[in-house]
Amino acid sequence: MGAGFLGVVFDVDGVLVDSPHERAWREALPPFADPGGFTTAFYQAHVAGKPRLAGARAALERLGPPGAVARAQDYADAKQRLIERLIAEGAFHAFPDALRLVAALRAMGMKLALASSSRNAAAMLRQVAMPDGRTLLAMFDADLSGRPVPRGKPDPALFLLSAEALALPPARCVVVEDAPAGIRAARAGGMAALGIARLHDAALLREAGADLVLTRLDGLDTSALAEGVLRARPDQENADA
Repeated sequence: MGAGFLGVVFDVDGVLVDSPHERAWREALPPFADPGGFTTAFYQAHVAGKPRLAGARAALERLGPPGAVARAQDYADAKQRLIERLIAEGAFHAFPDALRLVAALRAMGMKLALASSSRNAAAMLRQVAMPDGRTLLAMFDADLSGRPVPRGKPDPALFLLSAEALALPPARCVVVEDAPAGIRAARAGGMAALGIARLHDAALLREAGADLVLTRLDGLDTSALAEGVLRARPDQENADA
């Protein structure tokens, strides 16, 4: 039996909240490229989990006309203006299963960190109230979201900084991610990787190397974390069933 897990590092968009990032990327695209190809599957495979400018480049390289990638910064800026407006309008919601998991992990004494590539994470989580009156943001011991790193996901730098902020070895941490780039980053950093497949993309997460893929976070057997085991509860549906 290996050492147990002591910390959990969460991505934000698609894991904790149904954020308007995909919507913002798509609605900001028409001046730069045809948005017809910007499907949810495209977003998950090429944009989700990446820093803003990298996501803009990835989209324009694949969907834009020749030379479109030169306008990646303009596209990224347009997307940012739109996401800020959507967040201010409250155009998102927190996933109930995620709130339950965060509360359960806190009750177990787990250390928790946020590690989204987005700089907008805190603005959303401050608006989400937990049953005890605290904000969702206040449930976390460290917030590394949007922290500048030399390379974004799938490079593990952001997750390694999260483990350092929690004063834990990477091997004692679990990363919860919804994007293949994030799963690969977790594995590259020597961390266990839990994939949450909210968009019928379990196969992509498994291919990226997830140790466990669930369709809802209620399916995680939290009692096994102390044993260093990542597994589903037998009474819950999961994406690997």
